[in-house]
Amino acid sequence: MTGAHNRFSIDVHLGADDLASALRTDVRRGLVAHPKELSPKWFYDKRGCELFDEITRLAQYYPTRREREILERESPSIAALCAAETLIELGSGTSEKTRLLLDACTAAGTLGTFVPFDVSEETLRTAGMAITQDYAGLRVHAVVGDFDYHLGRLPREGRRLIAFLGGTIGNFPPEKRSVFLRELAGSLQPGDTFLLGADLVKDPSRLVTAYDDDAGVTAEFNRNVLHVLNRELMADFDVDSFMHVAIWDPENEWIEMRLRSSRAQSVTIPAVDLRVDFAEGEDMRTEISAKFRRVRIESELSEAGLEPTHWWTDAAGDFALSLSVAR
Repeated sequence: MTGAHNRFSIDVHLGADDLASALRTDVRRGLVAHPKELSPKWFYDKRGCELFDEITRLAQYYPTRREREILERESPSIAALCAAETLIELGSGTSEKTRLLLDACTAAGTLGTFVPFDVSEETLRTAGMAITQDYAGLRVHAVVGDFDYHLGRLPREGRRLIAFLGGTIGNFPPEKRSVFLRELAGSLQPGDTFLLGADLVKDPSRLVTAYDDDAGVTAEFNRNVLHVLNRELMADFDVDSFMHVAIWDPENEWIEMRLRSSRAQSVTIPAVDLRVDFAEGEDMRTEISAKFRRVRIESELSEAGLEPTHWWTDAAGDFALSLSVAR
């Protein structure tokens, strides 16, 4: 146990005060916008994480299983191609699927350090210590940070494989996605590689069902963000008066998750000195989840200064992993 502690370190660039300030800023900006919106980053309090874990196990929610299928099959090839000395996982959470990459990279004999990057210090400490105990000799250097501000704080030692899994790239609007990819490309050094997970365009009925399950778990997950605002900002949202809605936008090729007010109502948010009116039937967008075609992914990577070198999908063609290097 002592050895595991000695192999774990953490850099905290995002403290509780920073998160509280970011939440206030996002809410103040998003709830006076037309249409209203909230950032999906605020889904993931303790209850939100539990609900999302439950979502990933639902039969209708395929992305987690399909990505895992690819990793189970291709992780040894990825490890051989990258020969990574440092594995960085962006938006790591519990790093459950990443253990397939850790297994392959440690078996290849090159990996010395794992760097999980996430906004939750508590999650990183728990997951990081578990990994040091399970992987003898592996150093874990966790980084608490936000994609918007702290990508430049990632460790640069050794030949790096930077993994961004789960299709999270689809939560970024196109402009933000472009900025993120350009910043990431600019941080890559010779020998570094970037592994990106992306959900692919498919029958809209399957997509909508994946984000509006029969058991109502996704609906509870979506509404939970209102509990976060009530708790953290002293807001008075009547959570039960908002309905979960999932809609396919064919023009942008993304799913939108929304909360729809079932009645005309006013909400006060004392922490940001805001009163917000909702009309009956008015929607507030809480997440987009873009779906991709190969040509679009490779074009966006190329425009950001990255060169795609490999492409893998699951057997059904539902999900993809791509590997890129800096040009």
